Amino acid sequence: MNLETFRRIVFGIVILSWFLFIGLFILRKKTPQTSVKSGDRGWLIGLWMQALAFASVWGFPRPFSRPLFPMMAPADVGIELAAVLLAAASVWLTLEAIRALGRQWAYQARLVEGHKLITGGPYGLMRNPIYAGLLGMLIATGITYSVWPALFAAVATAVWGTWIRIRTEERLLRSAFPAEYAAYARRVPALVPHPWRRHW
Repeated sequence: MNLETFRRIVFGIVILSWFLFIGLFILRKKTPQTSVKSGDRGWLIGLWMQALAFASVWGFPRPFSRPLFPMMAPADVGIELAAVLLAAASVWLTLEAIRALGRQWAYQARLVEGHKLITGGPYGLMRNPIYAGLLGMLIATGITYSVWPALFAAVATAVWGTWIRIRTEERLLRSAFPAEYAAYARRVPALVPHPWRRHW
């Protein structure tokens, strides 16, 4: 198998991961909930920035015959395989996060009637596992499909947009669970888990 064929197969696996990732949101059981409080419109700015990041990755494709970093061509196979593992981990992390949230999950930052602070499952490793999964899918897509300047710009934009959304959501949670959330935020990182700790 030549490298071009290998890269096409890897990209196909990442696309399959995207179908699974999106399917998690489309097929999840929807339970009607009454919002008692919604976040400010900052989450929309963050959402548009995340969308811009994905447009950047998808908008600048590179031929499958070219490695992501030409100067690192021998390491390209390892980089591509890392993208597959990252995509698979992102799907798994998102699935577990949606399961942990249950009927509290929503696209928009909001509190629902009887809202509880979720700190178990992947929320014991990081406070925002769904956003971490989304960033993982962005990086995996960029590695297998895009040119490196577009990937770097996309990651920077996505991280900024994600930070805006996290701040919006955390303001809501701090208002509802002031002491509990403060302790949780001190113990658990926002996006990147501490490998030397285990809160699961």
